[in-house]
Order: sequence, then C-alpha cells, then structure tokens
Amino acid sequence: MSDEADVIVVGGGGSGLAAAASAAEHGASVLLLERESALGGTTGIAVGSFTANRTRHQQAASIVDTLDDHAVDAGQFAPTQIEACNNEPLRRFFLTHAAETLEWLEHMGLTFHGPSHEPPNRVPRMHNVVPGAKAYIAALQTRLLQHGGRVICGADVRQILRGDDGVEGVLAQVDGSDRPFLARRGVVMAAGDYTNSPTLISRFKGERFSGVEGINPRSTGDGHLMCESVGAQLVNMDITYGPELRFVAPLGKRTFQQLLPSRGPLLGLAGKILPMMPKSIMSALIRRLLVTWQHPEDALFDDGAILLNNRGERFCDERVPVERELAIADQPDKQCYILLDEALQVRYSEWPNFISTAPKIAYAYVQDYLRLRPDVAVRGSLEQVARRRQLPLDSIQQAVENVDVERGDVGVLHHLQGKDWALLGPAKAYFTTSEGGVAIDEQFRALDEANQPIEGLYAIGQNGLGGQILWGHGLHIAWAMTSGRLVGRQLAGVR
Repeated sequence: MSDEADVIVVGGGGSGLAAAASAAEHGASVLLLERESALGGTTGIAVGSFTANRTRHQQAASIVDTLDDHAVDAGQFAPTQIEACNNEPLRRFFLTHAAETLEWLEHMGLTFHGPSHEPPNRVPRMHNVVPGAKAYIAALQTRLLQHGGRVICGADVRQILRGDDGVEGVLAQVDGSDRPFLARRGVVMAAGDYTNSPTLISRFKGERFSGVEGINPRSTGDGHLMCESVGAQLVNMDITYGPELRFVAPLGKRTFQQLLPSRGPLLGLAGKILPMMPKSIMSALIRRLLVTWQHPEDALFDDGAILLNNRGERFCDERVPVERELAIADQPDKQCYILLDEALQVRYSEWPNFISTAPKIAYAYVQDYLRLRPDVAVRGSLEQVARRRQLPLDSIQQAVENVDVERGDVGVLHHLQGKDWALLGPAKAYFTTSEGGVAIDEQFRALDEANQPIEGLYAIGQNGLGGQILWGHGLHIAWAMTSGRLVGRQLAGVR
C-alpha cells in the first residue's frame, strides 16, 4: 500500500469525512488517517442539527429567508463580548454555502426533518438529520469508499512534515511504527476541538478551568498543537461552549441514539417514516435524547434544587453558573447529584417548567428522567434515595436542614421539605465544544502570525474555525460539513 496520496486528511469525524468524500468524488486520491479504532469523532455523538438559510425545506414550507437575515441573526446568540471576536466575513462565507452542503448530503441518501425554529432566528432554519448524527458518518464513509478513498484507523498522527516548499505530509504511528504519509496537493487537519486538553485549556482559558472535562474525551487538541508547531496562528482559544452540567451517559448500555439505524434499508425507512410522525410521537422520541445528552436548565437551581457531592455534602451556590460548574469539577470523581423535594417535583412535571429541552421540539420533565434514565434518576424517601446512590444520609439531612434558597420567580424563601424526594445524577461539568481554532482564509489555508498562508496546510471543522463564533444549535455541524465539502472540491481542482 502506497503511503502517498493527493490529499491526506487527519481526523475521521464529520469534517474530515466530508473533506475526504468530497475530494474523492471529484477524482483526487485520498487517504484519511484516524487515531481511534472507529470513525465518528464528536459528530458521531451529537444530535445532528444542521442550520442553513434558503434551503429547499424552507421553500417547501413557504418560508422566505435571506443570507443577510441569517448573517444578522447568527450574531444574536453569543454574549456581546464574545460576538465581538467573530470573523464576520468568514462566517458570512460559510452561511452562503451551507444550503448547497445540505443538498449534497441529501444526494447521499440522508434525510432531514424541519426546519425548526430557534429564537433569535427570525425564521425556522434548523434541519434535523434522521435519525441522528451518526448517519452523517455512515453516509460519508460509504461515499468515500465508493470513490476509491482509503481509511486507516489506529493511525496516530504525531507530526506535520514541512519542507522548503511548505507542508509535505504527516508522520503517524501505525501498529507501533512511525510512518510518513506524503500529500501531493495538501494536508487537511480535521482532528477536532481541544476541550479535553487540560494543557490548552489552562494555557488559554485559565488554570482554574483545567479540571473541567470535554464531552468528547478524545478531543485533546492535537491538531491545534501540530498546526501551531509549523507556524499556524491560533485564534479565539479562550472561548468555549460551557462548562455546563450534563448527566453521565449510561455505563455499559447503548443509548437510544445508538440503537437507531445509521445505514442500509432501515435508515431509508426511518427517513421516510419519522418526518411523517405526529409531533407528539416525535417529541417522545426526542425526549429519549434529551435525558441522555442535554443539560438541566439553570431555572431548576434558581427555584431551589441543590447539588450534593459523593459525600452527600452541599458544596456551592447552585444559582451561579460557571462558578457552579467549576465547583463540581473540584468534587470527588468530579461528580454531583441534584436533589429535588416534593414541591420542585410537582413544579418540574409540566410546562413551562422543564428540566431539559430541544427548543420547540420536545421537553423533558422529572417523570421522563425517572422513566427513561433509571440509572440517573431515583425517587423515594430521603433514606431510600441516599441508600440507592450509596450517599451518607446524615450529610444529606444536614444539607437539607441548612439550605435557604431564594426563589427567583416569587421572591420568597424555598425550604426543601417533604417525604418524597428525587435525586438526579451522577452529573458532571463538561465543555461541549470550543470556538478556538487555526486562522484560515476562504480557501481554508492555514495562516501564520503574519496572516500569510502556509503552503500545503488546510484546517477545517473545529480545527479550522478561523475566528468564527458559531453559537446556537446546528452551526458547528453545518460548518464541519460545509468546510469539508468545499476544501475537498478545491484540492480536487474543482472551482
């Protein structure tokens, strides 16, 4: 097997597979190198929303949309101080091409339902892939292999090889040996974000954040560091999505999303059936995702829920986001539990008070967690919930007796009380993703500190955000797929 190809892609998540598939279908020889034993990356564990403007789905629903409107709306999600860091020309460039990418994916057999509305977007723009994001991985892998692309899993890329005329390839460890892989047209870095790199988090965001984990344990920032080692400029590295509280995924069990088909006849059948389902049934399906992946709302703590560590101790003011998550990361095993009394259980059993949400699609309440996630939700007397989670009862009783939490909605003190209690957890503080990446131009060329392109090196997806702020649902995946599709076309010689 030759260790040379027109295009070398580093990383087998959504952006890397999109780049590899796009280059291969336009005639370039492609080799994709993935460190893990299977493809997927962060895309493979995401919900899979794709946000775009002027799509055929919008047109079919008589939704009038424009690029200008989307560009303005995209700037309304992030706090002002974060949005001020955005690379506006690059984000507008991306939004220009997102709808074309959605069509490209549909031509591979992927199905989307929606669009769904997400304020402050003025019109519905969020398209949800059926049945979930792992369908991207299956479809793109199939496309890549159909067009002669090659994939090597277990290839740990350690170094970018740079010669006198620019980047020439990469050095990877495969089966315990270092092997050079040479690229005739370019190396595409698509190795994911850095949210599980304590070194990079500490360096750019501050040491106090270094104990917070990334939602994807494999997001170690290797691609960022390798690009930097050959002179690439890193921008917005202090900006992260999170930390935020999320429930720990069930151990030893496949989640609902993992049980859904991702390829073959069953995927096609799901694509036809799911969009036709009544909203109530679709919401029920989505709730299974919510109780596994989505974070509890801050309002739960504003209304009086408290956090306990593995010793049954209350350890922070739950009403202060970020400080709350930092405190969680300092607890034993970085875990916590959420305690609700009778009144809070009643309050969070119906609209408008929900524990987690997929905006305008579905809402999850206490009873949904008790029914769908018995591994993280228990109910009973204080003694019973303490015993089931092996927490010290006396510590929990002390925490309950000593807490007075001001209820933000009515301005009175809420004293935890009653005979019936709900305990949710374990949960951890996670970074969901990061906004920092390699500076790039609209040809996806990595830029050095003087904003000059590094010949032969390209960065896409979370590696190559280029200073964009992509707050809101569905923009990161849309960027991953769009940047991959476009750089693949470019390296294959398509204009």
